[in-house]
This record gives sequence, structure tokens and C-alpha cells, in this order.
Amino acid sequence: MAIDPVCKMEVDPETAPAKTVYQGQTYYFCAPGCKVAFEKDPEKYLREAEKVEEHSAR
Repeated sequence: MAIDPVCKMEVDPETAPAKTVYQGQTYYFCAPGCKVAFEKDPEKYLREAEKVEEHSAR
């Protein structure tokens, strides 16, 4: 399962309603609205994801 970087929902890459490629990485979304939000400011959502990963690794 993939994680939607905007809303953090689990998304099945096989059935995801939306996806995009950013810097060679494919991201999957639960809905087209999450994809639109990500494409407006992908670095914002990637920074937030890094913070979550760092916090959970402690």
C-alpha cells in the first residue's frame, strides 16, 4: 500500500483514483483533490512526510 502524501490515507496503487510523478517518484492519491493540492506545492507535503517519519523513528 502507498500513503497519500496529502491526507496520509493508505492507497492501493492498483486502484488509486489519481497519481503523479515528481522528481522520478510516483505518488498515489485517494482522490483527485489531493493530487491537485500536492501538485501546487509538492515540497510542502514532502517536508511534512519527512517530519512524520523522523518523529516515528524515535
